[in-house]
This record gives sequence, C-alpha cells and structure tokens, in this order.
Amino acid sequence: MTVKIKVTPEDEVSQMPAPEATIKIEIVEKERIEKQLNLRSALNGDLMILDHKDIDIVVQPTSKKIVTFAKEMMSDAVYGAESRLLEYLRGQGIINYDSIQGGNIYGSMEGQIMDSETHDPIKVTLIKISEWMDSEQPYIAGTTAYDDLQDDALTDPDNEYSTELGEVPHEDTKGSMQQRDMFAPYLYGRYTY
Repeated sequence: MTVKIKVTPEDEVSQMPAPEATIKIEIVEKERIEKQLNLRSALNGDLMILDHKDIDIVVQPTSKKIVTFAKEMMSDAVYGAESRLLEYLRGQGIINYDSIQGGNIYGSMEGQIMDSETHDPIKVTLIKISEWMDSEQPYIAGTTAYDDLQDDALTDPDNEYSTELGEVPHEDTKGSMQQRDMFAPYLYGRYTY
C-alpha cells in the first residue's frame, strides 16, 4: 500500500476553502434470533435445559463444558440421545472433536466448548442446542405416543383382550399346583402326583 503526501505552503492553506464537516451515520440491523428452551439457572450460574424426554443438559459457562445426564433411568435411549446431541454440536463446530467423553457421574457424557473471539460461545451453544431440540421433537412425540398407547392398552384394553366379571366360568381346580394333597408340592423328595 502506497501513501501519497502533498505538502502545501501555509499561505495556500489559508486560501483553501474549509471542508464541510459531515457525519454519515449508518444503522445496521443485526439479525435477531429467538429460541425457546425450558432453561433454569443454578446457584453457581450453570444453565440447565430440561426440555428433552430422556436427558437433562447442563451448560457450564465458567468451565465451558456441556454435560448431559440421564433423566430417569439409564438405557440405550438415554445414551443415544446424549451421543446425538454431542455429535451434532461437534459437527456444528461448537465442541472440540477430542473432548467428548463419559462424565464422572454414571450415565453422563460431556464435551468441551470451543473458544471464540468473534462470537459469544455460550449464546451460540444455546442456539445450537435449541436447533437440536427442534430436530428431536418427532422422536420425543413418537416415543411419548407409544408410551401412551401402552398405558391405554393396560388400563383400558379392547374387548378382544378383556373379559367382564363372570365371563370366565369357575372351575373346581385351576392351575398346575394341587392344593388338596397331603404334602406341599415343593417339599424335597415328596411327589404328590
């Protein structure tokens, strides 16, 4: 890059017209992103996201970590949800590739959030978690509907799988264990057949 400098004598400078002072203001609208999460703040400042059916997600701003925990019980569904979340965040460039690992609590997984000089890493992480939650809604709706169908089948069965009281006739003996014999059926060496 070259710089040109022109030196003028003082008497010519005094004869030059004064430049008009103009200030140009340009207002730039930043893109506003709105997302909704069921989020709570812990006493130490950790952000707890409780939207998912199988897992709880904790974003730790001080240590720049994401930790996932099983909501109720440990199963393949819990591990699958944790793995999908952390792999999604890794693919989006939020988590370091080599930082995904099991946590120090049974059934938990964690990942380290990358540093950024241009963006707030915690805000970007929350936006990406919200996008992942939106992609998980069909899975959550499907498993919830299946669980509801199973509950309905047990509490209010169809006519094919249920009987009214008195439909099954009473018999004198039912089952394979005889009750009228002299010895109980489980005594060692005693056969009551």
